[in-house]
Amino acid sequence: MKRIFDTPLYPYARSKDQDAEHVPRHKVIVVGAGPVGLAAAIDLAQNGVPVVVLDDNDKVSFGSRAICFAKRTLEIADRLGVGQPMIGKGVQWNLGKVFFGDRKVYDFNLLSEAGHQFPAFVNLQQYHIETYLVQRIRSLQAGGAPIEIRGRNRVTAVQPHDSHATLSVDTPDGPYTLEADWLIACDGAGSAIRALMGLDFIGRVFEDNFLIADVTMEADFPTERWFWFDPPFNSGQSALLHKQPDGVWRIDLQLGRDIDKTAEKAPEKVIPRLKAMLGEDTRFALEWVSIYSFQCRRMARFRHGRVIFAGDSAHQVSPFGARGANSGFQDTDNLIWKLKLVLEGLAKDSLLDSYDAERVAAAEENILNSARSTDFITPKSDISRIFRDAVLDLSEHHAFARPLVNSGRLSLPTVYDGSALNSADQLPGGNAVTRPGAPCPDAPLGDGFLLSHLGRGFTLLTINADAPELIQEAGIAIPRLALTTEADRTGALVDRYLGTAASAVYLIRPDQHVAARMETFDEAAIRSALRRAIGQEYDT
Repeated sequence: MKRIFDTPLYPYARSKDQDAEHVPRHKVIVVGAGPVGLAAAIDLAQNGVPVVVLDDNDKVSFGSRAICFAKRTLEIADRLGVGQPMIGKGVQWNLGKVFFGDRKVYDFNLLSEAGHQFPAFVNLQQYHIETYLVQRIRSLQAGGAPIEIRGRNRVTAVQPHDSHATLSVDTPDGPYTLEADWLIACDGAGSAIRALMGLDFIGRVFEDNFLIADVTMEADFPTERWFWFDPPFNSGQSALLHKQPDGVWRIDLQLGRDIDKTAEKAPEKVIPRLKAMLGEDTRFALEWVSIYSFQCRRMARFRHGRVIFAGDSAHQVSPFGARGANSGFQDTDNLIWKLKLVLEGLAKDSLLDSYDAERVAAAEENILNSARSTDFITPKSDISRIFRDAVLDLSEHHAFARPLVNSGRLSLPTVYDGSALNSADQLPGGNAVTRPGAPCPDAPLGDGFLLSHLGRGFTLLTINADAPELIQEAGIAIPRLALTTEADRTGALVDRYLGTAASAVYLIRPDQHVAARMETFDEAAIRSALRRAIGQEYDT
Protein backbone atom coordinates (compact mmCIF):
# COMPACT_ATOMS: atom_id res chain seq x y z
CA MET A 1 0.00 0.00 0.00
CA LYS A 2 1.35 3.43 -0.92
CA ARG A 3 2.04 5.76 1.96
CA ILE A 4 1.06 9.40 1.80
CA PHE A 5 4.64 10.54 1.30
CA ASP A 6 5.17 8.11 -1.60
CA THR A 7 2.53 9.67 -3.87
CA PRO A 8 3.22 12.83 -5.94
CA LEU A 9 0.74 15.53 -4.94
CA TYR A 10 1.96 18.16 -7.37
CA PRO A 11 3.58 16.17 -10.22
CA TYR A 12 5.63 17.89 -12.85
CA ALA A 13 3.70 19.43 -15.74
CA ARG A 14 5.15 21.72 -18.36
CA SER A 15 4.07 25.31 -17.74
CA LYS A 16 3.33 27.97 -20.32
CA ASP A 17 6.28 29.96 -18.93
CA GLN A 18 8.65 27.36 -20.38
CA ASP A 19 7.43 28.18 -23.90
CA ALA A 20 7.19 31.95 -23.46
CA GLU A 21 8.90 34.18 -26.04
CA HIS A 22 10.10 36.57 -23.35
CA VAL A 23 11.13 35.93 -19.75
CA PRO A 24 7.89 35.72 -17.71
CA ARG A 25 7.51 38.07 -14.74
CA HIS A 26 5.47 37.16 -11.63
CA LYS A 27 4.48 39.34 -8.72
CA VAL A 28 5.58 36.78 -6.12
CA ILE A 29 7.45 33.50 -6.40
CA VAL A 30 7.75 31.25 -3.35
CA VAL A 31 10.56 28.68 -3.37
CA GLY A 32 9.84 25.64 -1.22
CA ALA A 33 6.64 23.62 -0.74
CA GLY A 34 7.08 22.77 2.90
CA PRO A 35 4.55 24.02 5.46
CA VAL A 36 5.98 27.54 5.56
CA GLY A 37 6.15 28.04 1.81
CA LEU A 38 2.67 26.63 1.26
CA ALA A 39 1.27 28.79 4.07
CA ALA A 40 2.82 31.91 2.53
CA ALA A 41 1.39 31.08 -0.90
CA ILE A 42 -2.11 30.40 0.44
CA ASP A 43 -2.11 33.63 2.42
CA LEU A 44 -1.10 35.56 -0.69
CA ALA A 45 -3.76 33.88 -2.83
CA GLN A 46 -6.48 34.48 -0.25
CA ASN A 47 -5.51 38.16 -0.41
CA GLY A 48 -5.78 38.17 -4.20
CA VAL A 49 -2.03 38.33 -4.84
CA PRO A 50 -0.88 36.08 -7.72
CA VAL A 51 1.78 33.60 -6.59
CA VAL A 52 3.79 30.71 -8.04
CA VAL A 53 5.35 28.04 -5.81
CA LEU A 54 8.46 26.24 -7.06
CA ASP A 55 9.68 23.04 -5.42
CA ASP A 56 12.39 20.58 -6.44
CA ASN A 57 10.23 17.70 -5.17
CA ASP A 58 6.74 16.65 -6.25
CA LYS A 59 5.43 15.15 -3.02
CA VAL A 60 5.16 15.82 0.70
CA SER A 61 8.08 15.24 3.06
CA PHE A 62 9.22 11.78 4.00
CA GLY A 63 8.93 11.04 7.73
CA SER A 64 7.18 13.01 10.42
CA ARG A 65 9.77 15.80 10.75
CA ALA A 66 7.92 18.64 12.50
CA ILE A 67 5.11 17.15 14.56
CA CYS A 68 4.25 19.54 17.39
CA PHE A 69 2.06 22.49 16.42
CA ALA A 70 1.16 25.18 18.92
CA LYS A 71 -2.12 26.97 19.50
CA ARG A 72 -0.91 30.09 17.70
CA THR A 73 -0.07 28.03 14.61
CA LEU A 74 -3.51 26.44 14.73
CA GLU A 75 -5.08 29.90 14.86
CA ILE A 76 -3.06 30.96 11.81
CA ALA A 77 -3.86 27.68 10.03
CA ASP A 78 -7.55 28.26 10.67
CA ARG A 79 -7.36 31.52 8.73
CA LEU A 80 -5.62 29.62 5.93
CA GLY A 81 -8.45 27.08 5.77
CA VAL A 82 -6.61 24.08 7.24
CA GLY A 83 -7.12 24.53 10.99
CA GLN A 84 -10.05 22.15 11.28
CA PRO A 85 -8.39 19.29 9.35
CA MET A 86 -5.36 19.66 11.61
CA ILE A 87 -7.52 19.50 14.72
CA GLY A 88 -9.56 16.62 13.33
CA LYS A 89 -6.51 14.49 12.56
CA GLY A 90 -4.01 15.64 15.18
CA VAL A 91 -3.50 14.27 18.66
CA GLN A 92 -4.44 17.06 21.07
CA TRP A 93 -2.49 17.50 24.27
CA ASN A 94 -1.96 20.01 27.05
CA LEU A 95 -0.20 17.85 29.67
CA GLY A 96 3.44 16.90 30.01
CA LYS A 97 5.51 14.86 32.47
CA VAL A 98 9.18 15.17 33.42
CA PHE A 99 11.15 12.16 34.68
CA PHE A 100 14.57 11.93 36.32
CA GLY A 101 15.99 8.47 36.19
CA ASP A 102 13.08 6.09 36.80
CA ARG A 103 10.84 8.47 38.74
CA LYS A 104 8.44 11.24 37.75
CA VAL A 105 9.48 14.54 39.28
CA TYR A 106 6.51 16.66 38.17
CA ASP A 107 3.90 17.31 35.49
CA PHE A 108 2.56 20.47 33.88
CA ASN A 109 -0.43 21.87 32.00
CA LEU A 110 0.31 24.17 29.06
CA LEU A 111 -3.25 25.47 28.76
CA SER A 112 -4.24 26.10 32.34
CA GLU A 113 -6.92 28.67 31.46
CA ALA A 114 -10.19 28.03 29.65
CA GLY A 115 -11.72 30.08 26.85
CA HIS A 116 -9.61 29.15 23.82
CA GLN A 117 -10.89 27.56 20.62
CA PHE A 118 -7.72 25.52 20.10
CA PRO A 119 -5.66 23.31 22.41
CA ALA A 120 -2.14 24.18 23.54
CA PHE A 121 -0.68 21.74 21.01
CA VAL A 122 -1.55 19.06 18.51
CA ASN A 123 0.85 16.37 17.38
CA LEU A 124 0.53 15.79 13.66
CA GLN A 125 3.04 14.50 11.15
CA GLN A 126 4.35 17.16 8.79
CA TYR A 127 3.30 15.18 5.74
CA HIS A 128 -0.34 15.41 6.82
CA ILE A 129 -0.09 19.19 7.15
CA GLU A 130 1.57 19.53 3.77
CA THR A 131 -1.20 17.38 2.27
CA TYR A 132 -3.90 19.63 3.76
CA LEU A 133 -2.08 22.74 2.48
CA VAL A 134 -1.75 21.33 -1.06
CA GLN A 135 -5.42 20.34 -1.00
CA ARG A 136 -6.24 23.89 0.08
CA ILE A 137 -4.27 25.20 -2.89
CA ARG A 138 -6.30 22.95 -5.20
CA SER A 139 -9.49 24.27 -3.65
CA LEU A 140 -8.37 27.86 -4.16
CA GLN A 141 -7.41 27.10 -7.76
CA ALA A 142 -10.85 25.62 -8.37
CA GLY A 143 -12.34 28.86 -7.10
CA GLY A 144 -10.20 30.92 -9.47
CA ALA A 145 -7.58 32.12 -7.00
CA PRO A 146 -4.26 33.18 -8.59
CA ILE A 147 -2.04 30.39 -7.20
CA GLU A 148 0.09 27.75 -8.90
CA ILE A 149 2.42 25.05 -7.58
CA ARG A 150 5.09 23.54 -9.82
CA GLY A 151 6.76 20.30 -8.79
CA ARG A 152 10.26 19.27 -9.90
CA ASN A 153 11.17 22.89 -10.61
CA ARG A 154 14.59 23.34 -9.02
CA VAL A 155 16.08 26.82 -8.72
CA THR A 156 19.72 26.73 -9.84
CA ALA A 157 20.62 30.43 -9.86
CA VAL A 158 19.32 33.70 -8.39
CA GLN A 159 20.22 37.19 -9.54
CA PRO A 160 18.88 39.96 -7.27
CA HIS A 161 18.11 43.33 -8.86
CA ASP A 162 16.74 46.58 -7.42
CA SER A 163 13.26 46.00 -8.87
CA HIS A 164 13.06 42.19 -9.08
CA ALA A 165 14.92 38.89 -8.90
CA THR A 166 15.82 36.61 -11.82
CA LEU A 167 15.71 32.84 -11.32
CA SER A 168 17.15 30.01 -13.38
CA VAL A 169 14.97 26.93 -12.98
CA ASP A 170 15.76 23.35 -13.98
CA THR A 171 13.01 20.84 -14.86
CA PRO A 172 12.71 17.37 -16.47
CA ASP A 173 12.21 19.24 -19.77
CA GLY A 174 15.29 21.39 -19.29
CA PRO A 175 15.96 24.86 -17.86
CA TYR A 176 14.02 28.09 -18.17
CA THR A 177 14.15 31.58 -16.66
CA LEU A 178 11.68 33.50 -14.51
CA GLU A 179 11.51 36.94 -12.96
CA ALA A 180 9.77 37.84 -9.71
CA ASP A 181 8.91 41.23 -8.32
CA TRP A 182 9.38 39.53 -4.94
CA LEU A 183 11.01 36.21 -4.08
CA ILE A 184 10.19 34.45 -0.80
CA ALA A 185 12.70 31.75 0.11
CA CYS A 186 11.09 29.02 2.20
CA ASP A 187 13.36 26.21 1.08
CA GLY A 188 14.43 24.92 4.46
CA ALA A 189 17.57 24.59 6.53
CA GLY A 190 19.67 23.68 3.50
CA SER A 191 18.27 26.62 1.53
CA ALA A 192 19.52 26.66 -2.04
CA ILE A 193 18.50 30.32 -2.35
CA ARG A 194 20.61 31.26 0.65
CA ALA A 195 23.60 29.35 -0.73
CA LEU A 196 23.18 30.73 -4.25
CA MET A 197 23.23 34.26 -2.83
CA GLY A 198 26.36 33.53 -0.78
CA LEU A 199 24.59 34.10 2.55
CA ASP A 200 25.12 32.20 5.78
CA PHE A 201 24.02 31.84 9.39
CA ILE A 202 25.36 33.29 12.62
CA GLY A 203 25.00 31.39 15.91
CA ARG A 204 25.92 28.13 17.63
CA VAL A 205 26.28 24.54 16.49
CA PHE A 206 25.95 21.82 19.16
CA GLU A 207 27.95 18.62 18.96
CA ASP A 208 25.54 16.22 20.68
CA ASN A 209 23.67 13.80 18.42
CA PHE A 210 20.11 12.52 18.79
CA LEU A 211 18.32 9.57 17.32
CA ILE A 212 14.82 10.35 16.12
CA ALA A 213 12.52 7.42 15.37
CA ASP A 214 8.89 7.17 14.33
CA VAL A 215 7.51 3.79 15.30
CA THR A 216 4.08 2.27 14.79
CA MET A 217 2.83 0.33 17.80
CA GLU A 218 -0.17 -0.31 20.00
CA ALA A 219 0.66 1.19 23.39
CA ASP A 220 -1.26 2.40 26.41
CA PHE A 221 0.88 5.49 27.03
CA PRO A 222 -1.34 8.54 27.63
CA THR A 223 -1.56 11.46 25.21
CA GLU A 224 1.11 13.53 26.93
CA ARG A 225 4.65 14.78 26.35
CA TRP A 226 7.07 12.62 28.37
CA PHE A 227 10.65 13.74 28.82
CA TRP A 228 13.33 11.80 30.69
CA PHE A 229 16.63 13.02 32.08
CA ASP A 230 19.10 10.16 32.59
CA PRO A 231 16.56 7.33 32.15
CA PRO A 232 17.62 3.76 32.99
CA PHE A 233 17.15 2.73 29.36
CA ASN A 234 19.46 5.52 28.08
CA SER A 235 21.82 6.10 30.99
CA GLY A 236 23.47 9.49 31.18
CA GLN A 237 21.44 10.84 28.28
CA SER A 238 17.85 12.04 27.66
CA ALA A 239 14.71 10.75 25.94
CA LEU A 240 11.41 12.10 24.65
CA LEU A 241 8.14 10.34 23.81
CA HIS A 242 5.20 11.83 21.87
CA LYS A 243 2.05 10.28 20.43
CA GLN A 244 1.02 10.96 16.84
CA PRO A 245 -2.01 9.92 14.78
CA ASP A 246 -2.33 6.51 13.10
CA GLY A 247 -0.62 4.63 15.91
CA VAL A 248 2.71 6.37 15.28
CA TRP A 249 4.93 7.43 18.20
CA ARG A 250 7.84 9.86 18.06
CA ILE A 251 10.87 8.86 20.13
CA ASP A 252 14.01 10.97 20.59
CA LEU A 253 17.07 9.42 22.22
CA GLN A 254 20.22 11.35 23.01
CA LEU A 255 23.30 9.52 21.72
CA GLY A 256 26.11 11.89 22.66
CA ARG A 257 29.08 13.07 20.62
CA ASP A 258 31.56 11.32 18.32
CA ILE A 259 29.21 8.63 16.99
CA ASP A 260 29.06 6.74 13.71
CA LYS A 261 25.81 8.21 12.36
CA THR A 262 25.40 5.63 9.63
CA ALA A 263 25.82 2.75 12.06
CA GLU A 264 23.48 4.28 14.64
CA LYS A 265 20.66 4.52 12.08
CA ALA A 266 20.85 0.83 11.23
CA PRO A 267 17.89 -1.25 12.50
CA GLU A 268 20.22 -3.62 14.38
CA LYS A 269 21.32 -0.63 16.50
CA VAL A 270 17.98 1.18 16.72
CA ILE A 271 15.73 -1.75 17.66
CA PRO A 272 17.64 -2.78 20.83
CA ARG A 273 17.59 0.83 22.03
CA LEU A 274 13.83 1.03 21.54
CA LYS A 275 13.23 -2.34 23.21
CA ALA A 276 15.18 -1.15 26.24
CA MET A 277 12.84 1.83 26.44
CA LEU A 278 9.52 0.21 25.51
CA GLY A 279 10.01 -3.29 26.88
CA GLU A 280 11.15 -6.50 25.24
CA ASP A 281 7.58 -7.67 24.65
CA THR A 282 6.34 -4.48 22.98
CA ARG A 283 5.66 -5.00 19.31
CA PHE A 284 6.57 -2.09 17.04
CA ALA A 285 7.75 -1.34 13.53
CA LEU A 286 10.12 1.38 12.39
CA GLU A 287 8.56 3.94 10.06
CA TRP A 288 11.32 6.55 9.90
CA VAL A 289 14.74 6.97 11.50
CA SER A 290 17.14 9.89 11.42
CA ILE A 291 20.12 11.29 13.31
CA TYR A 292 20.34 15.00 14.00
CA SER A 293 22.43 17.51 15.88
CA PHE A 294 21.38 20.98 17.02
CA GLN A 295 21.94 24.32 15.41
CA CYS A 296 20.74 27.54 17.02
CA ARG A 297 21.50 29.99 14.22
CA ARG A 298 19.94 32.62 12.03
CA MET A 299 20.71 34.87 9.11
CA ALA A 300 21.90 38.33 10.06
CA ARG A 301 19.03 39.77 8.02
CA PHE A 302 15.91 38.10 6.63
CA ARG A 303 15.30 40.67 3.91
CA HIS A 304 17.83 41.14 1.11
CA GLY A 305 16.23 43.64 -1.24
CA ARG A 306 13.59 41.81 -3.26
CA VAL A 307 14.49 38.44 -1.70
CA ILE A 308 12.94 37.59 1.68
CA PHE A 309 13.71 34.53 3.79
CA ALA A 310 11.25 32.76 6.10
CA GLY A 311 11.15 29.59 8.20
CA ASP A 312 14.17 27.30 8.45
CA SER A 313 15.85 29.02 5.52
CA ALA A 314 16.15 32.09 7.80
CA HIS A 315 16.66 30.52 11.23
CA GLN A 316 17.26 27.16 12.87
CA VAL A 317 16.74 25.94 16.43
CA SER A 318 16.86 22.64 18.26
CA PRO A 319 13.59 20.70 18.18
CA PHE A 320 13.10 20.83 21.96
CA GLY A 321 10.38 23.42 22.44
CA ALA A 322 8.75 23.00 19.02
CA ARG A 323 10.01 26.40 17.87
CA GLY A 324 10.93 25.61 14.26
CA ALA A 325 7.80 25.17 12.16
CA ASN A 326 5.70 27.18 14.62
CA SER A 327 8.02 30.14 14.21
CA GLY A 328 7.93 29.69 10.43
CA PHE A 329 4.13 30.03 10.37
CA GLN A 330 4.47 33.24 12.38
CA ASP A 331 7.07 34.49 9.87
CA THR A 332 4.64 34.25 6.97
CA ASP A 333 1.76 35.60 9.05
CA ASN A 334 3.88 38.68 9.74
CA LEU A 335 5.15 39.06 6.18
CA ILE A 336 2.25 38.55 3.82
CA TRP A 337 -0.05 41.40 4.88
CA LYS A 338 2.86 43.80 4.64
CA LEU A 339 3.86 42.55 1.21
CA LYS A 340 0.24 42.87 0.05
CA LEU A 341 0.14 46.55 1.06
CA VAL A 342 3.44 47.18 -0.71
CA LEU A 343 2.19 45.48 -3.90
CA GLU A 344 -1.00 47.54 -3.76
CA GLY A 345 0.97 50.76 -3.40
CA LEU A 346 -0.55 51.45 0.02
CA ALA A 347 2.78 51.21 1.83
CA LYS A 348 6.40 51.82 0.95
CA ASP A 349 8.60 48.78 0.61
CA SER A 350 10.39 49.98 3.76
CA LEU A 351 7.44 48.44 5.63
CA LEU A 352 9.09 45.11 4.86
CA ASP A 353 12.03 46.17 7.00
CA SER A 354 9.64 45.78 9.94
CA TYR A 355 9.26 42.12 8.96
CA ASP A 356 13.02 41.81 9.28
CA ALA A 357 13.09 43.66 12.62
CA GLU A 358 10.15 41.85 14.21
CA ARG A 359 11.00 38.35 13.04
CA VAL A 360 14.75 38.66 13.70
CA ALA A 361 13.78 39.59 17.27
CA ALA A 362 11.49 36.55 17.35
CA ALA A 363 14.31 34.34 16.06
CA GLU A 364 16.64 35.70 18.75
CA GLU A 365 14.02 34.87 21.39
CA ASN A 366 13.60 31.35 20.03
CA ILE A 367 17.35 30.80 19.74
CA LEU A 368 17.89 31.99 23.32
CA ASN A 369 15.24 29.64 24.67
CA SER A 370 16.38 26.77 22.48
CA ALA A 371 20.05 27.19 23.41
CA ARG A 372 19.16 27.30 27.11
CA SER A 373 17.12 24.11 26.73
CA THR A 374 19.97 22.39 24.95
CA ASP A 375 22.49 23.47 27.59
CA PHE A 376 20.23 22.10 30.35
CA ILE A 377 19.53 18.84 28.54
CA THR A 378 23.18 18.30 27.57
CA PRO A 379 25.39 19.81 30.33
CA LYS A 380 28.82 20.79 29.06
CA SER A 381 30.69 20.43 32.36
CA ASP A 382 30.59 18.43 35.58
CA ILE A 383 29.42 21.44 37.59
CA SER A 384 26.61 22.11 35.10
CA ARG A 385 25.45 18.51 35.45
CA ILE A 386 25.57 18.72 39.26
CA PHE A 387 23.43 21.88 39.17
CA ARG A 388 20.95 20.32 36.72
CA ASP A 389 20.58 17.11 38.73
CA ALA A 390 20.08 19.10 41.95
CA VAL A 391 17.29 21.10 40.28
CA LEU A 392 15.62 17.89 39.11
CA ASP A 393 15.83 16.35 42.59
CA LEU A 394 14.34 19.45 44.19
CA SER A 395 11.55 19.73 41.63
CA GLU A 396 10.00 16.46 42.78
CA HIS A 397 8.91 17.98 46.08
CA HIS A 398 9.44 21.76 45.77
CA ALA A 399 7.45 23.87 43.31
CA PHE A 400 10.01 26.71 43.32
CA ALA A 401 12.52 24.50 41.48
CA ARG A 402 10.21 23.45 38.65
CA PRO A 403 10.51 26.63 36.57
CA LEU A 404 14.27 25.98 36.50
CA VAL A 405 13.78 22.59 34.81
CA ASN A 406 14.28 23.07 31.09
CA SER A 407 13.31 20.15 28.87
CA GLY A 408 12.36 22.61 26.13
CA ARG A 409 10.52 25.88 26.75
CA LEU A 410 7.55 25.17 24.52
CA SER A 411 6.67 27.52 21.70
CA LEU A 412 4.77 30.71 22.44
CA PRO A 413 4.09 33.55 20.00
CA THR A 414 6.48 36.48 20.16
CA VAL A 415 5.30 39.82 21.51
CA TYR A 416 6.69 42.59 19.33
CA ASP A 417 7.64 44.87 22.20
CA GLY A 418 9.49 47.90 20.91
CA SER A 419 8.34 47.48 17.32
CA ALA A 420 8.29 50.68 15.28
CA LEU A 421 4.74 49.75 14.22
CA ASN A 422 3.35 49.95 17.77
CA SER A 423 1.61 53.01 19.17
CA ALA A 424 1.99 54.00 22.79
CA ASP A 425 -0.26 52.11 25.20
CA GLN A 426 -3.24 54.28 26.22
CA LEU A 427 -5.33 51.78 28.19
CA PRO A 428 -4.81 52.36 31.92
CA GLY A 429 -5.37 49.13 33.80
CA GLY A 430 -5.18 47.01 30.65
CA ASN A 431 -3.95 43.44 30.84
CA ALA A 432 -0.34 43.02 29.67
CA VAL A 433 -1.35 40.08 27.47
CA THR A 434 -3.03 42.53 25.05
CA ARG A 435 -0.48 45.36 25.10
CA PRO A 436 0.65 46.83 21.77
CA GLY A 437 2.76 44.28 19.92
CA ALA A 438 1.08 41.29 21.57
CA PRO A 439 -0.83 38.62 19.64
CA CYS A 440 -4.54 38.76 20.35
CA PRO A 441 -5.57 36.01 22.78
CA ASP A 442 -8.78 34.21 21.95
CA ALA A 443 -11.92 34.47 24.06
CA PRO A 444 -15.40 32.89 23.88
CA LEU A 445 -17.82 35.12 21.98
CA GLY A 446 -21.46 34.16 21.64
CA ASP A 447 -21.52 30.67 20.15
CA GLY A 448 -17.99 31.02 18.80
CA PHE A 449 -14.67 32.67 19.52
CA LEU A 450 -13.23 36.13 19.10
CA LEU A 451 -10.35 35.48 16.71
CA SER A 452 -12.59 34.03 14.00
CA HIS A 453 -14.39 37.41 13.86
CA LEU A 454 -11.30 39.56 13.25
CA GLY A 455 -10.96 38.95 9.50
CA ARG A 456 -7.84 39.26 7.33
CA GLY A 457 -7.36 43.04 7.38
CA PHE A 458 -7.08 45.75 9.99
CA THR A 459 -9.92 45.69 12.52
CA LEU A 460 -11.19 48.27 14.98
CA LEU A 461 -12.28 46.29 18.04
CA THR A 462 -14.45 48.21 20.50
CA ILE A 463 -15.71 46.94 23.86
CA ASN A 464 -18.35 49.06 25.60
CA ALA A 465 -17.28 51.99 23.39
CA ASP A 466 -18.85 53.98 20.57
CA ALA A 467 -17.06 54.37 17.22
CA PRO A 468 -17.84 54.62 13.49
CA GLU A 469 -18.68 51.35 11.74
CA LEU A 470 -15.96 51.97 9.17
CA ILE A 471 -12.90 54.21 8.98
CA GLN A 472 -10.97 54.93 5.78
CA GLU A 473 -7.37 55.97 6.25
CA ALA A 474 -4.38 55.92 3.89
CA GLY A 475 -6.46 53.96 1.38
CA ILE A 476 -7.21 51.22 3.91
CA ALA A 477 -10.70 50.33 5.15
CA ILE A 478 -10.90 49.53 8.86
CA PRO A 479 -14.19 47.82 9.76
CA ARG A 480 -15.40 47.84 13.34
CA LEU A 481 -16.10 44.77 15.48
CA ALA A 482 -18.37 46.14 18.19
CA LEU A 483 -18.65 44.12 21.43
CA THR A 484 -20.09 44.66 24.84
CA THR A 485 -19.42 42.80 28.05
CA GLU A 486 -22.88 41.26 27.67
CA ALA A 487 -21.33 39.01 25.03
CA ASP A 488 -18.68 37.87 27.51
CA ARG A 489 -20.13 34.59 28.73
CA THR A 490 -17.04 33.48 30.66
CA GLY A 491 -15.29 36.67 31.80
CA ALA A 492 -12.34 35.97 29.50
CA LEU A 493 -13.00 39.00 27.27
CA VAL A 494 -13.06 41.36 30.25
CA ASP A 495 -9.97 39.82 31.80
CA ARG A 496 -7.88 39.80 28.62
CA TYR A 497 -9.07 42.94 26.83
CA LEU A 498 -10.41 45.30 29.51
CA GLY A 499 -8.51 44.49 32.66
CA THR A 500 -9.71 47.09 35.15
CA ALA A 501 -10.86 49.54 32.44
CA ALA A 502 -14.57 50.12 31.81
CA SER A 503 -14.17 50.22 28.02
CA ALA A 504 -11.50 49.67 25.39
CA VAL A 505 -10.74 50.35 21.73
CA TYR A 506 -8.15 48.29 19.87
CA LEU A 507 -6.56 48.61 16.44
CA ILE A 508 -5.75 45.03 15.39
CA ARG A 509 -3.25 44.27 12.63
CA PRO A 510 -4.04 41.74 9.87
CA ASP A 511 -1.80 39.20 11.64
CA GLN A 512 -3.96 39.69 14.76
CA HIS A 513 -1.28 41.50 16.75
CA VAL A 514 -2.31 44.62 18.66
CA ALA A 515 -1.18 47.85 16.98
CA ALA A 516 -2.79 50.25 19.47
CA ARG A 517 -5.23 50.34 22.35
CA MET A 518 -6.99 53.09 24.24
CA GLU A 519 -9.87 53.48 26.67
CA THR A 520 -12.30 55.37 24.40
CA PHE A 521 -12.46 56.06 20.68
CA ASP A 522 -10.19 58.88 19.51
CA GLU A 523 -10.41 59.21 15.74
CA ALA A 524 -7.18 61.16 15.32
CA ALA A 525 -5.30 58.65 17.48
CA ILE A 526 -6.68 55.67 15.52
CA ARG A 527 -5.78 57.26 12.19
CA SER A 528 -2.30 58.00 13.47
CA ALA A 529 -1.95 54.43 14.78
CA LEU A 530 -2.95 53.01 11.40
CA ARG A 531 -0.40 55.16 9.59
CA ARG A 532 2.21 54.08 12.09
CA ALA A 533 1.27 50.40 11.67
CA ILE A 534 1.93 50.62 7.93
CA GLY A 535 5.19 52.47 8.36
CA GLN A 536 4.02 55.96 7.42
CA GLU A 537 4.21 57.70 10.79
CA TYR A 538 6.42 57.25 13.82
CA ASP A 539 6.38 58.64 17.34
CA THR A 540 9.29 60.85 18.26
